[in-house]
Amino acid sequence: MREAMGELESERDAYHKLYLEMLQRNRELERGLLAPKTERLAPDEQLSMALLGMLLPGGAPLDEEQPETQEVKPHKRRKSTGRKPLPEHLPRREQVLLPAEVEREGVEAFEKIGEEITEVLERRPSSAIVVRFIKPKYVRKDRERGGDTKVYVATTPRQPIARSVAGPGMLADSIVKRWDDHLPLNRLERVYRRDGLELARSTMCGWHIALAELAKPLVDAMRQDAFESPYLCTDATGVLVQAKERCRRGHFWVMVVPGRHVLFQFTKKHNMQAVDEVLAGYEGYLVADAHAVYDHLYRDGPVTEVNCWAHARRYFFKSMSSDPERARVALGLINALFRIERRIADRPRKHREKIRKKHSAPVLERFFSWCEAERDHVLDDTPLSKGIRYALNQREDLSQFLTDGRLPIHNNMSELQLRRQAVGRKNWLFIGSEDGALANTTFVSLLASCRLHDIEPWAYLRDIFCLLPAWPPHRMLELAPLNWKTTAALEEVHALLDADPYRTVTLAVE
Repeated sequence: MREAMGELESERDAYHKLYLEMLQRNRELERGLLAPKTERLAPDEQLSMALLGMLLPGGAPLDEEQPETQEVKPHKRRKSTGRKPLPEHLPRREQVLLPAEVEREGVEAFEKIGEEITEVLERRPSSAIVVRFIKPKYVRKDRERGGDTKVYVATTPRQPIARSVAGPGMLADSIVKRWDDHLPLNRLERVYRRDGLELARSTMCGWHIALAELAKPLVDAMRQDAFESPYLCTDATGVLVQAKERCRRGHFWVMVVPGRHVLFQFTKKHNMQAVDEVLAGYEGYLVADAHAVYDHLYRDGPVTEVNCWAHARRYFFKSMSSDPERARVALGLINALFRIERRIADRPRKHREKIRKKHSAPVLERFFSWCEAERDHVLDDTPLSKGIRYALNQREDLSQFLTDGRLPIHNNMSELQLRRQAVGRKNWLFIGSEDGALANTTFVSLLASCRLHDIEPWAYLRDIFCLLPAWPPHRMLELAPLNWKTTAALEEVHALLDADPYRTVTLAVE
């Protein structure tokens, strides 16, 4: 008995040492030192996944229960065919270069038989321009002597910000540089100074807060449309808010409707009240992690919980160092679900439901059966035990995607969109105030949605700043990136944009 106990204690100590090493690797992963692709199994490990079914109840190979996967062909590097031609839309400035002999003796002594053309890409300072409106004053020639004289003068065209020195194109440029290129205001100040333009950061900050009020009805219309979707994907990340003595902590939330909208919102806390503020009025499926802040929605409201398989997979990946054999079994089954999803990503809803019930449901059953069988054979408080406990506790919510073919099996799209704020946060470090947070979330929502629909953000913002001051409130959704390509093609919108003097002058200069 003593010998057996000694062997068990020795095995426990070795297990604990591996566990501590793995914890250090996890901390590096959480700090972003390791790439997301590290959660995938190596190719030789993936090849062995076909044998996993033999380890599970039923004994059938796993690949017999799922559709055949497409063969992945090795990537072949294309040979270079020479330098690509420079874009045709760029302006050209021609320089004629004569041979030294021709310059000495004169062109008349030679016969031109052809020419060679070489194009070189150059850069000039940013083309900021000043639009000067000259408004002549008139009075009638036949006016009565001694009577009131009426003076006729044109009104200054409406601006996005009343009495501002900046026009739509300049405002759009500052927004794209600040929240799409992630330049904080002090760097943006220097960028414009290099182009010979002195702009104080306080001036630009005032522009953006005023523009956020102008664009707020548009983002509200996008939010209302997003809440009519059958499901939302959501996540949150922390951000520092400037304070006198010490920065306090706030949170950015993202809500994604794949293929339609990306929306951001700021809250002071990360709690149930914040969730109620962000998701007020929403009814449907909510794809999120299993954080306790969402629990009251599932109990009290018409919101159905859908958990993320990427979160579940992360637990088992963390256990690869301490218990690799069991971890490979779990990861193999989870990755089988992802392989099925990649094959049916573009299929109709009913077809997805059919394939999931036929192929994904048996994999799910095997995975949870394996979790129940291994639950009592792993040490407490290890990554593997936490992964098994998480999966069994969330079994119903992890299986929810089988009931509706529209639902995704993961929440990766929310985490992907949150990277925009994470990259920005590394540059501007904190937000100055809640008004600054409102401006941030307003324009990051528009910029992220532009990226989703492959719309060039600067031209889009310039055009909607031309249209928003006089646009009917009940048609706000037409200006959203979701509908912009259709709206921009309307004759009515063409006429409005062509009549805008700011846009007309800048296009003429270009």
